[in-house]
Amino acid sequence: MPELSLHHIDQINRDISRQEITFSHLLEELIDHVCCDVEDEMRKGMSFTDAYHRVKQKMGSRRLKEIQEETLYAVDTKYRFMKNVMKISGVIGTIMLGFGVIFKIQHFPLAGALMTLGAMLLAFVFLPSALGVLWKETHSRNRLFLLISAFLTGACFIAGTLLKIQHWPGAGYILILGTLSYILLFIPALMVNRMNDPENKAKRPVYILGAAGSVLFVVGMLFKMQSSWPLVMKLWPLATLFMIIGIILLSFLAFPAFTWLTWKKESHISSMFIFLVIGFLLIVIPGTMVTLNLQNSYQTYYYRNNSQQTFMNNYLFWNNRVKASMLDSLSYLKAEQLHDRTRGVLAIISNIQEKMVLESEGEPGKPTVSFDLIYLTEAGKQIQYIKLSKPFNTNLPKDFLFPGCSARKELNSSMAEYISHLTSITPTEDILKYKKLLDTETFLPAGNPEEGEMSLMSGLHTLEIIKNGLLIVESCVLNEIAKH
Repeated sequence: MPELSLHHIDQINRDISRQEITFSHLLEELIDHVCCDVEDEMRKGMSFTDAYHRVKQKMGSRRLKEIQEETLYAVDTKYRFMKNVMKISGVIGTIMLGFGVIFKIQHFPLAGALMTLGAMLLAFVFLPSALGVLWKETHSRNRLFLLISAFLTGACFIAGTLLKIQHWPGAGYILILGTLSYILLFIPALMVNRMNDPENKAKRPVYILGAAGSVLFVVGMLFKMQSSWPLVMKLWPLATLFMIIGIILLSFLAFPAFTWLTWKKESHISSMFIFLVIGFLLIVIPGTMVTLNLQNSYQTYYYRNNSQQTFMNNYLFWNNRVKASMLDSLSYLKAEQLHDRTRGVLAIISNIQEKMVLESEGEPGKPTVSFDLIYLTEAGKQIQYIKLSKPFNTNLPKDFLFPGCSARKELNSSMAEYISHLTSITPTEDILKYKKLLDTETFLPAGNPEEGEMSLMSGLHTLEIIKNGLLIVESCVLNEIAKH
């Protein structure tokens, strides 16, 4: 009758202990059970290596852990409670967050409430309970720091993403905290945990590649989402490069190498491999799509919106010129005076836009003298938005458009004079209909510059809208002049 040697028993003992079986009595029973199964297989004429391999195949990679979890669930009330809380909060939170995203895309009501409740359940109920369950199952102090850093990182990313989608304050700071936690706490703790495993020597280069790729990807994604921050604006061109390098390292080097080293001897598809693929896709693809969508929104649709406003500006300007030229001689003088006043205000707005662009493209205190960004037309100065290298500068709008700055005072003064002129040539009740279009408070910030932010593109877009509002008022007043 074949019996196991002490060396064989020691090998089984190490393998089972490595699966983090924390119940001492259960550990002994499992070792005894596996040894008996191996001996039964060896009676059939198999060697220890073949018999042990067959027993492990029968059990599966997770069976011993499942036995411990079932034992804990049966004898530990706190573990049972945390496990139930983890399952319920995970399912409900995911469903609520999923429906919230769908409602948000479709602009249905309750989208914000569903997303907020779902994110709060996942961040503040599911993650802490999962942390408690993992601690109960492992009792490994070496992994405690890893679990805590994973909880902090996950909670920050969930909360920060929610605040970002909802356009609530503080999103950027929470995302920064999550990124720092990921780079400085979670990744180092994970690397130490993986590197200390003597059986993972062949995988160490793969872990290093994976860590580098994930860090670059997360940093690039953060740069894309926080493009309005002054520091990020300087590093904006690197965001896409970081993401591309990160995806290459993860998708084409680390992931295939890890798969090959882990399952090259397997003859079937492991469930762990399936979950790994799904998890990888759920992280990389949505993150890439979101950030590319943000980039596309800024680089395509935002520029296109400004260009459309410029096109409308040209159309309204020439339409008003034609309309004024068709008036009779008695009304023509009024129309010509009105048009001159309108061009004066338009020139002031264009000058503000030009100064903002030149200041943004140059160095601090040294505006650029580039002539290919702005060109002069009969309708006024036109900006080449697509050529701007720092479209997300948030400092300049505060210096030119917020209350108290000289440019804003000049614009308000010119608008007041324009309204006064309109009052002298048209009935007051007609002016009241257009007052909102001529009130800068309708479009520009009214609060403290330190309490709000506006990017350069947003400021230029707002000034284009004010221009078009001015031209619309001129067109309406020209119609009133023609009637009289």
